[in-house]
Amino acid sequence: MRHETTLAGYRSSSGDPDSLYPEYKSTRLRAPDRPLTIQPHTLSEITGPAYGHGKIRELDHDLTRQHDGEPLGERIIVTGRVLDGDGRPVRNSLVEVWQANAAGRYVHSGDRHPAPLDPNFTGAGRCLTDDDGRYRFVTVKPGAYPWGNHENAWRPAHIHFSLFGPAFATRLITQMYFPGDPLFEYDPIFQSVRDPRARERLISTFDLETTEPEWALGYNFDIILRGRSSTPFERPHE
Repeated sequence: MRHETTLAGYRSSSGDPDSLYPEYKSTRLRAPDRPLTIQPHTLSEITGPAYGHGKIRELDHDLTRQHDGEPLGERIIVTGRVLDGDGRPVRNSLVEVWQANAAGRYVHSGDRHPAPLDPNFTGAGRCLTDDDGRYRFVTVKPGAYPWGNHENAWRPAHIHFSLFGPAFATRLITQMYFPGDPLFEYDPIFQSVRDPRARERLISTFDLETTEPEWALGYNFDIILRGRSSTPFERPHE
């Protein structure tokens, strides 16, 4: 039985990664070993707790301006639209991102990768989609990093995305990758999305119109919530 994830009532797609993908070691421990039970939504899942617009600060979308100095690395702009299965914009959706710095290091006590931390980069941001369903982040391109899943295992450069509907219970999580990364074929997280066409939907595209001269390269990453062209999302129990 497939588990259902909802964001404002949207179902997960068949392109989502399997809960158990043996090459991705941690799924062996956390994948369900019994049939899943679908629980009906009650008022608490549909209506709350909800986030307030006032909690989003002016610079939350710009990860390069949250500290006194500028972070090291290649500055980039990541933008795109959140759409439903019919191509309609999803407005006022809370989009959050988190990522490693340019050296491939997270600001987290569990990250022991011997790469430098950047005092001017925390690696987390948030914004609301506008009336066209569009979001926009300014950040630096994250570096690849080792992760110990198998011998000489490295994760491709990626940015984590979290999307909320009207309440925290309606959350979807995915990852955005960069075009042409040589690590794709060696990464079991990326390969756990079995459908090659669905994997392609996790890869951003270089966007010259978003690129700002002498300042930052632009990438586009649309997030589609359902339908044949939906973006693959992680399982909620993961």
